[in-house]
Amino acid sequence: MRPDRRERRLVAALFVSGFATFSQLFDAQAILPSLARDLEITSATAALAVSATTTGIALSVLAWAWLSDRIGLTVVMRISLIATTVSALAAPLAPTFELLIAMRGITGIALGGIQAVATALLVEVLPRHRVPTAAAVYITGNTVGGVTGRLIAGPVSELLHWRIGLLMVAALGVVACVLFLALLPRGLEERISRPASFRSALGHVGHHLSRWTTASIYVQGFLIMGSFTAVYNYLGFHLTREPFSVPAALASLFFLVYFVGALSARVAGELASRVPPWFVVLCGGASVAVSALPMLSASVEILLVGITLLTIGTFMAHPMSSTLSGLEAGRGRVQSTALYQLSWLTGAAVWGWFGGVLYDRYGWAGVVGLSTTLVIAAGGIAASRAWATRMGLSGQGSRA
Repeated sequence: MRPDRRERRLVAALFVSGFATFSQLFDAQAILPSLARDLEITSATAALAVSATTTGIALSVLAWAWLSDRIGLTVVMRISLIATTVSALAAPLAPTFELLIAMRGITGIALGGIQAVATALLVEVLPRHRVPTAAAVYITGNTVGGVTGRLIAGPVSELLHWRIGLLMVAALGVVACVLFLALLPRGLEERISRPASFRSALGHVGHHLSRWTTASIYVQGFLIMGSFTAVYNYLGFHLTREPFSVPAALASLFFLVYFVGALSARVAGELASRVPPWFVVLCGGASVAVSALPMLSASVEILLVGITLLTIGTFMAHPMSSTLSGLEAGRGRVQSTALYQLSWLTGAAVWGWFGGVLYDRYGWAGVVGLSTTLVIAAGGIAASRAWATRMGLSGQGSRA
């Protein structure tokens, strides 16, 4: 059966929400060299502009998930995106770096509503066999938004000012917010039964964390997205210094590789309908692992190959892991998908910042070494889960 009009509108609305979320989440990545130079701070300190937002989301997703049980998934998404739009417009106007970081954190808290419930909404209202493909469209929105935010903020920060770059992305977020509110169908949640209390929601959280079936998914996100964010946070610094000396405005063009990631996310969604999703995750991890050697090259063309492999692999593994957090939950899907969001965002914040510590001390090799270590650990988890799936053990949910 082909998707009906309401289903197409839902998927389109989630694409727009993903666009708005990631354009305003990672636009700061592209301004880090300009921010560090303008404020005379280290690369690790500048990266707090990214980590503050991801930390804000991580701190808020469980609260948003609980609120969605009380007032509804779609209501939470509307509130979240409106609040994000307002805070993102205010953040670039902060007079000091400390206030900028605080406002970026508030933006992250607002963004948490979308991140907490988007995948859960798909799992709840769509037929199971359509969820991976629809989730891949949502992730594609994330990807396109991430690229657009970076491509606008990066060059504008060099040509004009980093504040103007952030403001332009925030203005684009206003347009995305209006589109989302217009597209999102009403009455989607009529069939959804909700937990009765906060205590029940906490019970779901404990249940998911106690089962390796779901906990392994959260650890996977923590590692694979930490690996990815560490590389992209400091790619701009690496490209603008020796041996490449690429102008900062042009360095932002490397983020176009994200479109290859968007394609790989769609392919992964289709592939998951034919093979077990954990095998797709394992293939993605393998692609990230082999990206390490070309990323260490002094040739910009070979470096691009490495970044492409990293991006392809991440956007195979991440959407499937996100989808699995809902599909394998059994009960409390909103809490499970929120825990996955918390995990990968925490990984992005922690490893994204720590990558700067290594970069300032050991250079680009330190960042690549961190990325490779994280993805090897993630690959071990994916391999064990793929093996369990093949042996028919995945449904048993062994205790962590």
